[in-house]
Order: sequence, then structure tokens, then C-alpha cells
Amino acid sequence: MRVDELDTPVPVIDLDRVEHNLTKMQAYCDRHGLALRPHIKTHKLPQFALRQIELGAVGITCQKISEALVMAEAGCTDILLTYPIVGAAKVSPLAELAGKTRLTVALDNAVALDTVAAAAAEAGVEIGILVEFDSGDGRCGVQTADEVLTLARRAAGNGLTRFRGLMTYPRGPRTVPFVAETRALLEGSGIAVETVSVGGTPGCWDTHELPGVTELRVGTYIYHDRATVGAGVATLDECAVHVHATVVSRPTSDRAVLDCGSKTLSSDRVAPSVGEGFGLILDYPDAVIVRVNEEHAVVDLSRSEAKPEIGDRVRILPNHVCVVTNLHDRMAITRNGEVVGDWPVPARGCTR
Repeated sequence: MRVDELDTPVPVIDLDRVEHNLTKMQAYCDRHGLALRPHIKTHKLPQFALRQIELGAVGITCQKISEALVMAEAGCTDILLTYPIVGAAKVSPLAELAGKTRLTVALDNAVALDTVAAAAAEAGVEIGILVEFDSGDGRCGVQTADEVLTLARRAAGNGLTRFRGLMTYPRGPRTVPFVAETRALLEGSGIAVETVSVGGTPGCWDTHELPGVTELRVGTYIYHDRATVGAGVATLDECAVHVHATVVSRPTSDRAVLDCGSKTLSSDRVAPSVGEGFGLILDYPDAVIVRVNEEHAVVDLSRSEAKPEIGDRVRILPNHVCVVTNLHDRMAITRNGEVVGDWPVPARGCTR
């Protein structure tokens, strides 16, 4: 089957572009002595996680326990959870995960640490700890080196967890000075810092310029999207996922409606400097998807010299491809324009 024979709307993965992106990132990390730990939230596919490890990744990154369980059961033997795990309901699921893989959890508070320690006790295995610090984004993360020291001592002193280092996302302007100050404080207290892990595909190619950083966590790089192209870290030719859609209505000469909407493309936008609308229509780059309802994408054609007709198919580069993955049960897999697979997305919807 050819791609243009697929029913729409449908997300389509180009395997050749995926392989290019995977090998390019691994080569960059190898060249600069960085450990690569890909974030699987972008693809949610065990096949790709195992391929990333085969190419040289030290392990993978997951956000939630249920997501990580999918990957552990598929054979991923080293997993970092970059999300605070808090509460009694998380203990048994985390213990189950710890029994299936070498596990590290990032956290920024004592409540989360006690939750992880309880899971380690239930599983009868040690769980590693990275302390997350706020490097300027203003989301999660401790604010001071002293807070890291307190958590590191607590992790080392309970007999259940092991302090392994530091983590931040994204790597903001405080990254380098915070790492330097914290490393000096910890090592002066006899606590080793094995890992300093930073994340984010935007800006990924200058990670080697950050003194003290040992590990890179990136997710979107496997597919890329309109946002990463806009950030200057990829080209349109490196984008590996496109949503194929069909024009189902042309109410006016300057308006088209596609058979996809927020349930297909997501409602995420990009920065105004990157572009307008809810995705880039590659065949009609001057057209703008100005609105998405659940099943409709409304396209403004007023600036587009060429205009698609009812029944025409279009290819859309998503603004944020990670969300698109989570919206679909299956992904069409292609090489050279031929459909070679139809893969379920096992880690879709894993939010706990």
C-alpha cells in the first residue's frame, strides 16, 4: 500500500528519517562524551526505545510509572523517572517497576523521597535518586545547593535509596553555576555526584558546552516537529512524523476544512516567531490552520495562491509531535512512500 492510499486522518512515521535522527544524536553524544538517555514520551513505542539502546543509549527516560512499566516489560533495563512520585498509592506500582529494571527517580522534596524509599523496601531493591533543581524555568526543582545536600544525605542514610546526582529541565541559565556550587558542597561533604542530567531537544546541540553536565535527555529529536525546526535544531527534511488529512469542505474560496482537529493534531501552538496556527501544511505553506475543534481543522487560504479542493489530501507537520503520539492508538509506518507497518502505541495514555 502507498501512503496516499491510507484512510485519513492518520499519523505517518518515516522510518528512514527516524533512523537518521537516532544515529545523528547518538553520534553527537559519543563525540562529546555525553551519556544519552532518550525520553520515550515522544514515541511511546518499545521498538524505538530498544533501538535507541541498541545504538548506544545508556537507558531511557520516562515520565510516569505506568509508561515505564510498558518499557521495562519490553526489555528496557535502565530507566529514569523524571517526575516526583508522591503518595501511598504510588508505592506498590513503583515497587513493581523497581523489580523489573534498574530504576532511578528524580525528585525535589522529602515526601517524594519517602515514597520512593517505601517502594524500595517493598521491592527489596535499591532505587537511585537524582535531585531535581530549578535552573530557571520555574517548574519543579529545589532552589538551593543546601536543599540538595539535605536530600542527598537523607537518600544515603535510609539504607533503601542511593543518591546518584542532579537533574534539571530545561537547562536554564542557572544550570552551570548551580551545578558547580552544588558539586563543591556535596563533594566537600563526602558525597559523590555521578550524574548531572539535563534535558530538552531545543538547544540540544550545544549541551557539550555546559561544564559539569554528563547526561543528555532528549525526546522530540526522534521525530522533530514544527517547534524544533523553529528552534533551529532540525530541518524540515528531518521531520519524521506527518499527519495526513483530507479536505472535506470548501465553504468559501478562502476557507477549507480538514478531517482532523484537536483529537488528531492537539491544540498546542508554537511561538509567534515560528509561525501561526495549529500545524504547518507542507503542500500549502501559506495556508494557516486557524482553528481546531475536536474533529475539524479550519484553514484560512486567503494568503495561499494554490488552494486545495474537496477530496485533496494534505500533509501536516505537527506543532508538538509528542502530543500527537498520545492522541492515536496506532501509527502508520513507512519507508520510501510504502506502508510497511501499522504499530499500536502501547504507552499511550499512561498518565499515572
